Amino acid sequence: MYGIIGESACMQKLFKMIKRVAATPSTVLVHGESGTGKELIARAIHQASPRKDKPLIPVNCGAIPEDLLESELFGHVRGAFTGAASTRPGRFELANGGTLFLDEIGDMSPKLQVKMLRVLQERVIEPVGSVKSFKVDVRVIAATHKNLETEVEEGRFREDLFYRLNVVPLIAPPLRDRGRDLSLLVDHFIAKYAKTQERDPIQVGVEIMKIFSRYKWPGNVRELENLTERLTILADEEVVVEDLPPKILDNKNHTAPGDHLIPASAFAVKNQNVDSSDFNKDVEEFENRLILNALDRTNWNKNKAAQLLKLNRTTLVEKIKKKGLDQFRSKR
Repeated sequence: MYGIIGESACMQKLFKMIKRVAATPSTVLVHGESGTGKELIARAIHQASPRKDKPLIPVNCGAIPEDLLESELFGHVRGAFTGAASTRPGRFELANGGTLFLDEIGDMSPKLQVKMLRVLQERVIEPVGSVKSFKVDVRVIAATHKNLETEVEEGRFREDLFYRLNVVPLIAPPLRDRGRDLSLLVDHFIAKYAKTQERDPIQVGVEIMKIFSRYKWPGNVRELENLTERLTILADEEVVVEDLPPKILDNKNHTAPGDHLIPASAFAVKNQNVDSSDFNKDVEEFENRLILNALDRTNWNKNKAAQLLKLNRTTLVEKIKKKGLDQFRSKR
């Protein structure tokens, strides 16, 4: 969907949320660890929205010094400060009619948080050094890897701004919780960098994929992409263990046995009302994910997958047929 790769249950849920929120003008706050693709989610929302023909302007709030960020966001007039030789529009003005993506908003200073709150409340900006304000029509999507509720409790982030931003919260799931998406992403990046490097795609065998599936991927999809690019440059026709960085082989960076097959998040119980139809659907989706994960890890060897799942082979074959899971094999 809009350049985002994923067939896991958590990603399908995210895609549904993106479609729903895209049709609205509501402010969105994307939560997620670094490298999970928060900017891709923002781009998907913009592209699926009525604003898709207008600009999408990204700003990394953590990468711009505090004394420059205000000018970057709101613009400045000539003579506003030393070096302001001419009037310059800010990112809000450039995004007028479209979408402004504020990445790492948790790094914004308290002074700018106050001004940001006013913009979200009144849709009015005031360039640095100007005595005039003017209205803007901008849809704001913010993102952070920080826990903003904790930041609010500890006094580093304004509570009122948090609630203004958190109208529609979306979660970018970590790679370790995305099950069989790992193999889809590996295939995608292998093809991408084989084309870039003008060479045949490297081969990643079952043993290497087992190592990948046990690794925690603290850098998430970004880390996987960087590793795939490196392997495309340095590996021969097939990736071997010696090609991998030591940290990927270190057991301390691995999930506990079985965690990569059954993510801990799958057992999390939310405070919500769940009726029997929801429960049955969730159980069905979870069972499908378990089977597909086992098949992916064994290169669709049904004997080995059945052993991994502690099922009879005939039982597994019947489930695959009944659920129509064979259709996913060609998408690997």
